[in-house]
Amino acid sequence: MVTSPSSVPRLVVAAPSSGSGKTTVATGLMAAFATRGLAVSPHKVGPDYIDPGYHALATGRTGRNLDAYLCGPELIAPLFLHGARGCDLAVVEGVMGLYDGAAGEGELASTAQVAKLLGAPVVLVVDASAQSRSVAALVHGFASWDPGVRIGGVILNKVGSDRHEALLREALESCGVPVLGALRRAEPVSTPSRHLGLVPVAERRAAAVDSVAAMADLVVRGCDLDALEALARSAGAVPGGSAPWTPDRPARPRPQSPDGLVVAVAGGEAFTFSYAEHAELLAAAGAEVVTFDPLRDERLPEGTRGLVIGGGFPEVYAGELSANEPLRKAVAELAYSGAPVAAECAGLLYLCRELDGQPMCGVLDATARMTERLTLGYRDAVAVGDSALAAAGTRMRGHEFHRTVVEPGAGAAPAWGVRAPVRRVEGFVQNGVHASYLHMHWASEPGVARRFVERCRTS
Repeated sequence: MVTSPSSVPRLVVAAPSSGSGKTTVATGLMAAFATRGLAVSPHKVGPDYIDPGYHALATGRTGRNLDAYLCGPELIAPLFLHGARGCDLAVVEGVMGLYDGAAGEGELASTAQVAKLLGAPVVLVVDASAQSRSVAALVHGFASWDPGVRIGGVILNKVGSDRHEALLREALESCGVPVLGALRRAEPVSTPSRHLGLVPVAERRAAAVDSVAAMADLVVRGCDLDALEALARSAGAVPGGSAPWTPDRPARPRPQSPDGLVVAVAGGEAFTFSYAEHAELLAAAGAEVVTFDPLRDERLPEGTRGLVIGGGFPEVYAGELSANEPLRKAVAELAYSGAPVAAECAGLLYLCRELDGQPMCGVLDATARMTERLTLGYRDAVAVGDSALAAAGTRMRGHEFHRTVVEPGAGAAPAWGVRAPVRRVEGFVQNGVHASYLHMHWASEPGVARRFVERCRTS
């Protein structure tokens, strides 16, 4: 019963605040609906790379991000429709609290804004562990705050007992917002965290499979799946008549690019942060995208003409990355040859001389180390000069999220001029290398992928 992407049934899973249980409920719903035989399209509001990995486990489909700051509000519906092609139902996990967005930017990049852009009903997940009648005031406030946001139901999380559940349901009867589920406190659904959030699926796949199964079981036992599916089906066509996003030239599956142009993309446990659209854009521009693992592979893929090293946790694997000397040398040789290299955050650290005292690739004359300070936030950036990734003056929005510092923070030719939180330059451009702390979503500026592949072809 596959539906048109423009009218695919859909739900947004939101909460009053972080830590309420959005990921547990959203991932559990995805898995539960998939078990019913539905093709479920998984999405995540915001720049988060980790939750989509759990979503992919739950659904068997690529988890995709919807970020109105990085991509602009105008791309939210097209990117959603792109991911929802061929699906019966979509579940969108929110970010932070329902109405929390980019600092100082009103509703921009909030879950509420994305729900409105998609015309999707919202299921509010409430941590009820320390309240009873007050839950009604909280839900009433969230439901009435913005008339453009339709809160279609509540799921009560961390309910202590049958008596506690009865008190919560009684309090909510006056709100006009139905209770669609009540979940008991459950340790098996917890997932380990560290300095930047949940541990990615790639680092704990077997345990992650068990966690997702536990989330699904919790949701099946505690939620009214029929009512939730009916709520999803009550969503009409996505507003605005948007067409699905596509790369400029749709990529067709093929064993290799016509001219043998391979772009190698770092993967494995140490480099788990990437947006699916990046590989799609590279393929549409004519590249054969091949993933390699810097922890285990001692050579770059055969025919590599360009290299993309995204985000992840190299600080956790510094010793193992350092021990793979053959690959470090291969990366350095490729960079010294002038081949295009695009590195973000973890990739930047990997290209430094050393990370926490461990030798890295030595492409950049810089050192990196862990700190206690979290650097986090959206950034407006402009390309300071020409590079393999962007022409001088190219404006993009990025996201910074790390507990490391690179010294110096910028090379003689910086990658970006950044406006916020203070005006500064950051990153490195040398030969074909473009390395920076900023995570970008290339769908907002598809020309960077075309430019990168063309530089691979001509370098």
